[in-house]
Amino acid sequence: MADYGLKEQLEKFGIKKALGYLGKDPEKNIPKLLNMIDKFDKDDMYKGQRAMFHRVIDNPDNNWFKLIKKLYTNIDLHVLQTIFSNFIVNATLVGGKRQDVVRKEHGCNVPWTILLDPTSACNLHCTGCWAAEYGNKLNLSFDEIDDIINQGVAMGTYMYIYTGGEPLVRKDDIIKLCEKHNDCVFLCFTNSTLIDDKFAEDMLRVGNFVPAISVEGTEASTDARRGEGTFQKVAKAMEILRNHKLPFGVSCCYTSQNVDAVSNEKFFDWMIDQGALFSWFFTYMPVGVDAPTDLMVPADKRELMYHQVRKFRETKELFTLDFFLDGEYVYGCIAGGRYYLHINANGDIDPCVFIHYSDSNIREKTLLEAYTSPLFMEYHKNQPFNENMLRPCPLLDNPYKLEKVVKATNAHSTDLVKPEDVHDLCAKCEVRANEWAPVAERLWVNSEGNKHGLGCENTILPENRIDHSKVRLMRDVIQEDIEEDNAKRAAKNQK
Repeated sequence: MADYGLKEQLEKFGIKKALGYLGKDPEKNIPKLLNMIDKFDKDDMYKGQRAMFHRVIDNPDNNWFKLIKKLYTNIDLHVLQTIFSNFIVNATLVGGKRQDVVRKEHGCNVPWTILLDPTSACNLHCTGCWAAEYGNKLNLSFDEIDDIINQGVAMGTYMYIYTGGEPLVRKDDIIKLCEKHNDCVFLCFTNSTLIDDKFAEDMLRVGNFVPAISVEGTEASTDARRGEGTFQKVAKAMEILRNHKLPFGVSCCYTSQNVDAVSNEKFFDWMIDQGALFSWFFTYMPVGVDAPTDLMVPADKRELMYHQVRKFRETKELFTLDFFLDGEYVYGCIAGGRYYLHINANGDIDPCVFIHYSDSNIREKTLLEAYTSPLFMEYHKNQPFNENMLRPCPLLDNPYKLEKVVKATNAHSTDLVKPEDVHDLCAKCEVRANEWAPVAERLWVNSEGNKHGLGCENTILPENRIDHSKVRLMRDVIQEDIEEDNAKRAAKNQK
């Protein structure tokens, strides 16, 4: 592995200066910073991204510009600077460079983020959740999680997302890992019922942990799936986080039962009123032998989510993503280590949190050995699984493609309660996949991704093409501008 030492330190210095610069007067300095970027992007390497940001920044009434300003008033400054620095510098600049080295050297995918299940234990029993069947017997030890993060950072992965089970069953270990790996960003999908003032104070201290709280729409739909009284516990957790000036978002699985509730404008307004900064939507997947198939979302309701997410993304002060329906922005399927992978509480390394098949375990292989294993290399070879980026998934949208991948690599089911035959799983998705295909084709014809070329200029997560000489040049200009402002201020004070 190459030693980036001095270059990385210079880039960190430049970005931290820029973040401090923006924090002094974001409304004035954010447009100024973007204009600097325009000047140095002479070959239009980031033309699409710059155009997107200009649409936001050039209009102070834009909903995303208001969201950016809200960060500087509603979030603790230490937390904001820590997360931004770790995200922009480490996860994007430094991490992207390291990932690219490994990709080129080994010809494999290297993830931008790793999802981990610290435990299979959960204090709830939600309808349709596979974790509810596993009990509390499976756990990754502190040392195992620590080793995963150490291996990941060495290859450029600085973003870690906890899933479960309920990850906050292990909240003491989670905070210790945040402390030990203070150069990383940690997110967590949580039911939030274990969040209290003590944990909020720990989050405030470490500064690099962000929860995504699971909600099913209304109080009725949330309690129906997660248990009576859960919605009020969620609201209380959000109140605690707001009071401590901590960032958080919402995670929402939409099913045939709650899709109308979560696509409703009232739900988006409620999330904003509660203080949520982002919302991630996932459509229900019938994973597990006994998973009910009637919760799968029909094509017309999936199209409803497609339109609603895009509409509110342009009008609400909330950063919103749909894990499946935003495939056009990330060139299709992001699993199999392309942007992320999943490690369950038994140590099995799955290509996706919804794809419970594996040929690797962290107790037997290194992460790099898993990335170059037959299963992950087969994912790498077949991505994207469909030229229509609105049909990204090898299970939900192209079901028997997953079967081919699994059987070609002799991967096994990682469900320890009732191992699921991959053909049976794919068959459960066939009807909905066939329903969605013509709708997706109609939507894809007029989509931004199709107009711009598959996932190119408008990609949300770019393929790590960073020109570091321009980063350093921009840093120098920012520093000169800061010094000029300081000199003017000092001269004014002397007068």
